[in-house]
Amino acid sequence: MAITRKDVEYIANLSRLEISEAEIDGYTKELSDILEHINRLSKINTDNVEPTYFVMDMKNVMRADVVEPSLDNKKVFAAAPSIENNAFKVPKII
Repeated sequence: MAITRKDVEYIANLSRLEISEAEIDGYTKELSDILEHINRLSKINTDNVEPTYFVMDMKNVMRADVVEPSLDNKKVFAAAPSIENNAFKVPKII
């Protein structure tokens, strides 16, 4: 599928971009080249190729999810400057 000038003008209009006649010609060629390259890539036989998610071997780098004791509400609220309905009260910011 080739990109036409009309396609580029339509995309520019949707994107609210003002582009010159020279840019339209340039983008038409560039986008057509990109689609041609994608078409060539889609023709490559990858049946015997294993999926590669990472270049290097990856192990689970996340720590175990362990429940730990949390702060006591009374101690936390004691340090707060202002509390309302068991929540910190902060100044209104507009």
